[in-house]
Amino acid sequence: MPEKTIITMENLSKTYKGSDEPALDSICIRIPEKEIFGLLGPNGAGKTTTIHILCGLLQPTSGEATINGLKLDRHLVQIRRIIGVVPQEIALYPTLTAWENLQFIGNMYGLKGMALRQRIEECLDMLGLLKFAGRKIKTYSGGMKRRINLIAGILHKPRILFLDEPTVGMDVQSRTVILDYLKELNKSGTTVIYTSHYLEEAENFCTQIAILDYGRILVQGRPKELIANEPEYTDLESIFLHLTGRHLRDN
Repeated sequence: MPEKTIITMENLSKTYKGSDEPALDSICIRIPEKEIFGLLGPNGAGKTTTIHILCGLLQPTSGEATINGLKLDRHLVQIRRIIGVVPQEIALYPTLTAWENLQFIGNMYGLKGMALRQRIEECLDMLGLLKFAGRKIKTYSGGMKRRINLIAGILHKPRILFLDEPTVGMDVQSRTVILDYLKELNKSGTTVIYTSHYLEEAENFCTQIAILDYGRILVQGRPKELIANEPEYTDLESIFLHLTGRHLRDN
């Protein structure tokens, strides 16, 4: 049976006001259901812009996107019910406890009562935070905040999960806990769209990747196949540097 495509981008472009160059330049991507799809690229390549468009936070300049058969420009309300978003920034109230934050976010998704309490407890337990649920977020370490940030995006059990740099600045233990949990989510049917600057992590975590630079797709495929097709390079990082160059990107 052929794979079902859950996200389609057709000639998707975005040029920000005041800019002479597009942040996205007619990208075309098809993402099959139940993949862990990595959007990789240097700073300013267009990764976050792509995610913001797919989440409905930005309007594209041209082109179109379809999510689970629904046109993004026509069915955003329905689409938002089936997606979860974990931004790079910590999107939590620092003076509230973890439990209070998650209860508030769950209510926004329409979750209430015992079902919400059980879901919060289940997620906190899975990510090793249940015993800290009553502590204010401002007392948490960076890794603990990242884990709560993740829980906030998955409380409603989304079919598609967007993650923008979910492990940035984390220690090895916290990063491992999050990636292992995301793999389990994916096994249960959640499609994961992920950005990262950690190329070794992406090589081991993603089932498919696309490398972007200057708003264009340079290459797309399964990491092992891309490496096998470039015998002079031994890993994803060396292919990435070959395609995007070694000059610094400071934006």
